[in-house]
Amino acid sequence: MMGILSLLLWTPAAGVLVLIFTPSQSIRLIRAIAHSFTTLAFLLSTWILLLYNHNDAELQLSEYIPLNPNLGSAYALGIDGISMPMLMLATLLTSVALMASLTLTKDVKGYHLSILILEFGMLGVFLAQDWALFYIAWELTLIPLFFLIGRWGGQRRHTASLNFVLYTMGGSVFMLISLLAISQYDLEHAGSLMTTMHQAAKDMPRYEQILVLLGFLIGFGVKMPIFPLHGWLPLAHVEAPSPVSILLSGILLKMGAYGLIRAVNMLPEAAHSLQPLLLFLALFGMLYGGLLAWRQTDLKAMIAYSSVSHMGIVLLGIASLNEIGLTGAVLQMTAHGFISASLFLLVGLLYERTHTRNIQDYSALIQLMPRFSLLITLSLLAAMGLPGTLGFIAELHALMGGFQQWGGLMVFFSITVLISAAYAMRTISLLLTGTIKANLTTLTDLNTRELIASGLLVTGIIGFGIMPSPLIDLSATTITQMINQISQRLL
Repeated sequence: MMGILSLLLWTPAAGVLVLIFTPSQSIRLIRAIAHSFTTLAFLLSTWILLLYNHNDAELQLSEYIPLNPNLGSAYALGIDGISMPMLMLATLLTSVALMASLTLTKDVKGYHLSILILEFGMLGVFLAQDWALFYIAWELTLIPLFFLIGRWGGQRRHTASLNFVLYTMGGSVFMLISLLAISQYDLEHAGSLMTTMHQAAKDMPRYEQILVLLGFLIGFGVKMPIFPLHGWLPLAHVEAPSPVSILLSGILLKMGAYGLIRAVNMLPEAAHSLQPLLLFLALFGMLYGGLLAWRQTDLKAMIAYSSVSHMGIVLLGIASLNEIGLTGAVLQMTAHGFISASLFLLVGLLYERTHTRNIQDYSALIQLMPRFSLLITLSLLAAMGLPGTLGFIAELHALMGGFQQWGGLMVFFSITVLISAAYAMRTISLLLTGTIKANLTTLTDLNTRELIASGLLVTGIIGFGIMPSPLIDLSATTITQMINQISQRLL
């Protein structure tokens, strides 16, 4: 009997199978099939959310089928408070990305196939409770993304897709070496590979643990991305089609942060030794990403650099190694998923109408596109962490976690908040105020479909900003258990 987690995982794969046998000319049918399967995946993840008991810190709804007894690898799935919000985000944003893809006309079948394969890989990463399975799912996301950027992207799409794949594969090599280093130790094949590696990591000498964590930091850091491993991100975001940017920033960056949380939990002594390095990378990335975002004239490049800054906040939360900081990291992962997806979606819809992303080409949009103006203003205010939005709740937790650990150094965090306020306010004033330019007079406001897609995301940002407790409660017990385990190991 297939468990519900397997059902969710294999839903996009079933969609791929159906699409393969659908004729390429039947464009409406292809879209309908892809939409049906992504909607089904979203409904299944909602059902899992209802079944999930947030008061239980252990793995839930686990499935376990041994695959290779000699290696100890297994088809092991399970969810906890860290993976549950990510699952919801992945299925929601895939549905939103497809809603935003209706204007696409080039090779529609290949595009929808790639999106479904990508969803399958992303769900695999968040559901896997076995490092071998995790690694396969992680690598699987590269293939569809390479084609999505390289085939449907902008003018420099080939450079962008190659850049992305080379960076990520380079990072994956370090991750693989780290996994192999741990597996040299006696692995008891009682549970899945993830549990046994936790046990094995305890027996490793401190210097080896540090080297292994550095390998993970490079592997996951490329995907997050943390400074200085972020080189692929701005180009990939600028060249990728907007629906792909939604998935890239909304989910794929979170895969890196999610993996890093798992690695830090497995190697807490090494994380404690590397705390100063992690703090430096986090604070520097936050300032650097913010300053570069401030300087951009291309709207997509601005959102891409702001992602480097926002993921720095996630790294800061993870590096604090305390409960409130880690809560901030998980909240920021969710907040950034909603905010960046909303911004990329809205900028993409604007680009479809005007074919320019240069911020200087716009003015007075509030008179021409009031609905668009309201949604993008709310999204930008959330990006700078305005109270009443999910961005504020997340940043507040990360800041408190950092302050608890490092005190006065958090003044750099405050500077980052000021910089993000500067580029958010600049963008709002350039886009929305001024006199109407002659070439913009024919602009139309968002239609119903576009309003539903962007409205869903903005509702999430504001709804969880006003009532964050359901989101905090979802992860609270898992995070408490993680921090207790880390504290015991550090004693």
